[in-house]
Amino acid sequence: MQHQTRIVIENVKPQLDSGAFAIKRILGQKVTVTADVFPDGHDVVECAVLYKHETDKKWSEVRMTPTENDSWTAEFIVDKQGTYSYFVEGWVDYALNWQHGTERKIQDNQHVKSELLEGAEYTNDILKSADKTEVSYLNDVSKFFTDESKYDSAIEAAMSHELTAIFKKYPTRFLANKSIELQVYVDRKKALFSTWYEFFPRSASEVEGKHGTFKDCEKLLPRVAAMGFDTLYFPPIHPIGEVNRKGKNNATNAEAGDVGSPWGIGSKHGGHKATHPDLGSIDDFKSLVKKAKSLGIEVAMDYALQAAPDHPWVKEHAAWFKWRPDGTVQYAENPPKKYQDIQPIYFESQDWKNLWQELLDVALFWIEECDIKVYRVDNPHTKPFFFWGWLIAEIKKKHPDVLFLAEAFTRPKIMNELAKQGFSQSYTYFTWRDSKKELTDYVTELTQTDQKEFYRPNFWPNTPDINPFSLQSGNESVYLQKYFLAATLSSSVGIYGPVFEYRVCEPMAAGKEEYLNSEKYEFVKWDWTIQNKLTTLITKVNSIRKQHESLQQTNNIVFCETSNENVMAYYKFDDAKSDETLMVVSLDAHNVVQATVKLPIAEIGNEPIQVHDLITGNSYFWDKEYNFVELSPELPFHLFKIQR
Repeated sequence: MQHQTRIVIENVKPQLDSGAFAIKRILGQKVTVTADVFPDGHDVVECAVLYKHETDKKWSEVRMTPTENDSWTAEFIVDKQGTYSYFVEGWVDYALNWQHGTERKIQDNQHVKSELLEGAEYTNDILKSADKTEVSYLNDVSKFFTDESKYDSAIEAAMSHELTAIFKKYPTRFLANKSIELQVYVDRKKALFSTWYEFFPRSASEVEGKHGTFKDCEKLLPRVAAMGFDTLYFPPIHPIGEVNRKGKNNATNAEAGDVGSPWGIGSKHGGHKATHPDLGSIDDFKSLVKKAKSLGIEVAMDYALQAAPDHPWVKEHAAWFKWRPDGTVQYAENPPKKYQDIQPIYFESQDWKNLWQELLDVALFWIEECDIKVYRVDNPHTKPFFFWGWLIAEIKKKHPDVLFLAEAFTRPKIMNELAKQGFSQSYTYFTWRDSKKELTDYVTELTQTDQKEFYRPNFWPNTPDINPFSLQSGNESVYLQKYFLAATLSSSVGIYGPVFEYRVCEPMAAGKEEYLNSEKYEFVKWDWTIQNKLTTLITKVNSIRKQHESLQQTNNIVFCETSNENVMAYYKFDDAKSDETLMVVSLDAHNVVQATVKLPIAEIGNEPIQVHDLITGNSYFWDKEYNFVELSPELPFHLFKIQR
């Protein structure tokens, strides 16, 4: 390939898969771009990052500064939602190259008459671009360069910083080269910072044995808001299939009165664009969403792409399901789990375009009819990656505020691919990370590798599907630890509400991470008036998260050395370092623990600090690198604000 440029541009970061996917940011965040830029030989190189929002007509530019070993860096701020493009451009700057070479000759006491005449050409070339003050200065410099009687003044001007600044401002981009264009997608802040609460609307009734309604849910909204949650997630609210309906505790055959699993969607009452008749009408749901919004809560719907055997789609669009030779459809399985009440969508259908359009229409229906802005997507890893890339992009075109949480507990590369395809947030392996090493290694992977550019973690200690072994003891201290870790390690956190708050923990069987008497198959009468230490501290932590920007992001984290493997400490800060917090957590649920915590001096500086515990109100003066802490199971953590 013939290409006359002399500039090599390599190792441009951040980028994903050679630019195949956009990196992610939220409004107001910066994009720090680095690249290796160098020419053949010894000529002076300049480079810049050019960027623009999809609605902008012109590119903006920020010049890069050298770091070491031909590496350069620059940053820009994203202040609009949507897609930005950016690339690196580099060039041999002949004016600066002239100045650099001339300066070295002058320092060697060489006579530079010819070089000064050449310099006059460079100054004259930029007169048309310069402002009035600069034009006056450049004219004077040009006269010095061309008048031998002004040789001393010419030498001084040739070496001046003022001339360097003007040359940099109006570069001579000779034989410029540029990298490929890369993209960054910018979301609203909730994509990065959110606090989720999940409950089953059918369990919202105040009356024992009565199916809950949307109206019952409205009564619970003030409690959810008072605890500091800003996202209320409901499992599917659609009609539940009657054919192959599951009974209590996942029984294959339902008994009379069994309500079935909400994920077995569709019946004679409708499909994905209908509400369960016992919950109420779509207008009732609209009222709930509106009431929640007035309290600062967004309702998140479950987007589950599957169908019960009696879903209207099964008769109306048979080609959307894979039929076996005996005329039946293979039900969904995730061995050893079996879902006889669910028929998976057949994405290999020849009628796939109509299928995709219908699934898009379902999502748009709730967005446009009921003002839904958040979806929790059920098992997205069992559907095609490129379907998700298409669907999310189509929705974002019209509704950029809509966010998607990927519920995929599967292999790492699959979870990463879903995030790259556009999911705003993702469930994680946090649920199963319990030791100091496991937690440190996992969070380091999320925040210090390329994952930080595209994978926004949402830490959940439990879900209706997962009753983790770590919580099955019911030990209060373990629950306190798990919520605190989730809420301070990650900027997004969620709990399967009343089950977590009231420490419901009995497993279906020994060695199983499933709940006995699971709400997935029946409704429960909860006492929503109960207040305990766990609910009190969850409320306190949530309030602190809202007040401190260091806790509203995930990636700015530094783990601190401690002298006890059962004590974990980490320092977090916002981009401006205007808000700094230090968390110290005991991982021992049974004993008082003591440790010394080594402050990260390189990050926080070597000056004495005061640490103010935002939980207890106590303050301590730390004037050395190693500091003593003691924690008990009754309150197994400190949440310190660093004060200088």
